[in-house]
Amino acid sequence: MLTLSAVIDPDIRKAHTLPSSFYTDSEKFEHILGGFSQNWHFAAHESQLSGKSAIELGHLESLLGEPMMLVSGDDIRCISNVCTHRGMLLVDGSCSKNTLQCPYHGRTFGLDGSMKSMPEFDLAEDFPTAQDDLRIFPSISWKGLVFTGLEPSGLEACLGEMESRIGWMPIEKFEYDHSRNRCYEIRANWALYVDNYLEGFHIPFVHNDLNRTLEYDDYRTEIFDGGVLQIGIARDGEPNFEIPEDSPDFGLRVAAYYYWIYPGLMLNFYPWGLSVNLVLPLSVNQTRIEYHGFVWDKKFLGKGAGGDLDKVEEEDQFVVESAHRGVSSVSYERGRYSPSKEIGVHHFHQMLTS
Repeated sequence: MLTLSAVIDPDIRKAHTLPSSFYTDSEKFEHILGGFSQNWHFAAHESQLSGKSAIELGHLESLLGEPMMLVSGDDIRCISNVCTHRGMLLVDGSCSKNTLQCPYHGRTFGLDGSMKSMPEFDLAEDFPTAQDDLRIFPSISWKGLVFTGLEPSGLEACLGEMESRIGWMPIEKFEYDHSRNRCYEIRANWALYVDNYLEGFHIPFVHNDLNRTLEYDDYRTEIFDGGVLQIGIARDGEPNFEIPEDSPDFGLRVAAYYYWIYPGLMLNFYPWGLSVNLVLPLSVNQTRIEYHGFVWDKKFLGKGAGGDLDKVEEEDQFVVESAHRGVSSVSYERGRYSPSKEIGVHHFHQMLTS
């Protein structure tokens, strides 16, 4: 892959955007995805485990190629969803039992991943061993949000940023609302979807209703190690957070906190709660988008910046799919950044090419 200095100038005033090949070249696509094993990824909110002992993490299998599940026993942990006997998947969707039994040949595991029993293995020698237990993956929980990965590193800066900014929110008490789930497949490269998310520059041109809710001139973008924060400021009379005095945002009419964590996690906080958007690359020109909703205050549902996410998503998909067709053209190679409005996009492109 090209080095950072050869691709994205660190000075946004001089920099050109990603070469179009980063959106269209299958080899670059596979190379970038290969690095996702080193990143932390969203697993679930703890409320998704309510009444369940285990849930399948299908989005992580799509993203990392690894079947995984989140289990709730003495603690919450992320473990392999692959039986150590013949490779059968253990949990399809969710499970509410105190043990995990393989539906193929009956091998049974505890919720800690340890193998408990196996039929017809009385004559097997040197059995069981540690290899017969389920693999345990690294995990971190922050205010009810659980993160995991294969060989992840570097989440501390992101969590520190969120703690200092929105640590006052009772995120661990938000309740999972299955009715707010959405799943879309779009005909575009995943990075174009992220590009679009990381700037409010397009809001007056693409999102008429959202633009009537937010003060465009007061829209803020901040970058940090591993991610980007955008803050939408509410117009007069629009819903906004009651921010405590010890917050750096006290006195602002914050309508939304939009957090992005590399590579494709979007945590959108509104007065009604949290919408988690997951960007899952399927191929160089196809992407799945998943929404999961967690409610804090129902009286704000359907109002303000987070009032009609379906409409905003539809509008975003239109421009992202159109942009993919455009960057695939022989007439386009790369563009330039607005130094004031595309700080987040520039930061993402630096991370993507480093």
